[in-house]
Amino acid sequence: MNQLPELALSLIPLLATTAAVVAVVMLLHWLLLARHSSLGKGRQLPRQLAMLGATIAGLVLVVLALPVGESTRNQVLTLIGLLLSGVIAFSSTAIVANLMAGVVLRMTQPFHTGDFIHVGEVFGRVSERGLFDTEIQTERRELVSLTNSYLLANPVTVILSSGTLISAEVSLGYDVHHARVRALLLQAAQAADLSEPFVQVMELADHAVVHRVNGLLTEVKSLITARSNLNRAVLDALHGDGIEIVSPTFMNQRQLPPDGHIIPAAPKSGQAPAVGTVQPED
Repeated sequence: MNQLPELALSLIPLLATTAAVVAVVMLLHWLLLARHSSLGKGRQLPRQLAMLGATIAGLVLVVLALPVGESTRNQVLTLIGLLLSGVIAFSSTAIVANLMAGVVLRMTQPFHTGDFIHVGEVFGRVSERGLFDTEIQTERRELVSLTNSYLLANPVTVILSSGTLISAEVSLGYDVHHARVRALLLQAAQAADLSEPFVQVMELADHAVVHRVNGLLTEVKSLITARSNLNRAVLDALHGDGIEIVSPTFMNQRQLPPDGHIIPAAPKSGQAPAVGTVQPED
């Protein structure tokens, strides 16, 4: 009979520790997660990791408060460690790989929520960053979920928030002088509100000359709209000046005089555009 009071007294530290651990864990859950349920996966991740660490620490404290000998207590801690190791070892390798990849991506920070990225055949804006996957919103407002291990194993192209180059290619006939095309494409880039535009002759194909106009877009949030505006401006500039666009492939048979040549007339003196100072390498 005397053993019952002694047993009850020995359980008091265990009960007090357990109650304190449960109260602290519930308080942390309310402060970190419950109050901020509207947060995205990316901002919830460190809070979830903190909760996991607090739960493991609380479990260790409860074990240390057990009314048993030191050797028994060490055996219990060893058992808990083996159980955690077994769970990790026997879990799906994909889950563990995505978990570790998520941690690596959080540490290296190759991209952030809101950035435009291109990986594989997927292009869009990063909307959520989770512990196991990352959600990307495409141009069609569709959400594509990519595993973190896939993002870690494949090259990811990130559009810098400080600005990016956007371009448009167009194929024109050999009868149009490149200086005339350059002037019109520079006007199109300026009409699309692009900075520091420049034009390149990309290819001398069998059927046409491929020109590319480039410009710096400083407001990357309007990337999709800016690309459309540039294409529209190129069409307006070329068609407005009476130039036919022959891309991607255009065949038009015309009767030429026996001594005719497909050579464009050089621009008159003073009409040729000055060579810009902006180089593609810059």
